[in-house]
Amino acid sequence: MSSEEWTEKYRPEHLGDLVGHIKPIEELKTWARHWQQDAPMERVAILHGKPGVGKTTSAYALARDFGWDLIELNASDSRTADVIKKIAGSASQMGTFEGTHGKRLVVLDEADNIHGNADRGGANALIGVIKNTHQPIILIANEYYRMSKTLRDSCKSIKFAAVRTATIESFIKKIASMEKIRIEPDAIKVLAAHSGGDMRSALNDFQAVAEGRDELILEDITVSQRDSKETVFQVIAKIFKGSDISEIYHSTFQLDETPEDLIHWIDENLPIAYRHPHDLINSFEVLSRADIFLGRVRRRQNYRMWKHASLLMSGGIAVSKTRKYEMSTRFQPPSTWRRLAQTRNMRNTRDAISLKIGRHCHVSREFARAELIEFTRLLIKDESYAAVVAAELDFSIEEIIYLLQSKTASKKVKNIYGSARALIEKETEENIELFARIEQKIDGFEPPEDSVKTVRKKAKSSSTPQSTLFDF
Repeated sequence: MSSEEWTEKYRPEHLGDLVGHIKPIEELKTWARHWQQDAPMERVAILHGKPGVGKTTSAYALARDFGWDLIELNASDSRTADVIKKIAGSASQMGTFEGTHGKRLVVLDEADNIHGNADRGGANALIGVIKNTHQPIILIANEYYRMSKTLRDSCKSIKFAAVRTATIESFIKKIASMEKIRIEPDAIKVLAAHSGGDMRSALNDFQAVAEGRDELILEDITVSQRDSKETVFQVIAKIFKGSDISEIYHSTFQLDETPEDLIHWIDENLPIAYRHPHDLINSFEVLSRADIFLGRVRRRQNYRMWKHASLLMSGGIAVSKTRKYEMSTRFQPPSTWRRLAQTRNMRNTRDAISLKIGRHCHVSREFARAELIEFTRLLIKDESYAAVVAAELDFSIEEIIYLLQSKTASKKVKNIYGSARALIEKETEENIELFARIEQKIDGFEPPEDSVKTVRKKAKSSSTPQSTLFDF
């Protein structure tokens, strides 16, 4: 029996191969035909329904059947307005190598996650793209009503219902025949019923229990129910203790963790599990190769490479050891996650400082963070500039503490902050006085000549160029 994942091996390549979705498939084909003629009223289609019912597969099959190029944005992408405008927006307006007759299908997976502050205007950017697109766009969503009403109203809704149990039973029977596995009818019924209408789940369960067998009975299925899903601790214990590549690899199928998460768990616990230098060298070399595949997934959005990364970080790590080890120490969650939690406030402060510098210097926050924040730190540490810089950029006590790399609000921090506030208050009072005199003059009142000279003198002195980095 092949070690290839059955969900990939038997993934339908054409719309006609999909089972259990006659109505939504017809709606999708009709929508695509309208695009072949001209841009339809509803330029974007939302394919929504439970996980594993065939939404993403349908989008891929549609592109293949209609001869369209396909660009996919997945949940792992940064869902920012800029990314959606640059990638989805540009892709939707560019032509294809085939000219006016060819189309480029843009698929945005897990589009129901575009909401709230986390996506920084992603939904609004998406609506803007939809209104101007000259190419078809498909949004994939599990929770239709988590999407904004404005977004829903702008698109064609195509619902994919859970696959009927009888349809899943027929599909399992077909796969069993192709894999030359004899399976009892009652075992098929249990697998289908347990899937909850999720074809992908049923196929994964079937492959997991059929591993290394050519016959399955009801008892085999009930013992291997998904309710006994393994935890990440159990899986990494198998990786470090076991040697059966196939068994270890398939145990990762039962995890809720993605390969992106699992690699952090293995990286953290590898030095705990393997203690011989030679084993550690071999294992980290394999892990680095897995990380290369994950990097390709992120860059190319080709999630089929996940299986290569998973095989390397599970079975590859297992066979990299030359001896057996006693696991006397409890495995630990990734320290990277702990450090991120511990430094969250510090990172927020850094970003707030970068934003203020960026606005003052008319550059992006990212550029300010990478190029200018260290210069600002030097200025803050210089007594002759500290108060002026802190006042001009309106730094808080926490931001001054960060720039001075101090652990607490020391005397120096308080002095800089106090001097900065005094400069701000003084400038505010001068502005109030200046505008009051201007208002009096407009209303017909002439202020005394000596007062006018004083104001002019102050205005002249304030206009003298400041010879510092930021020209305050």
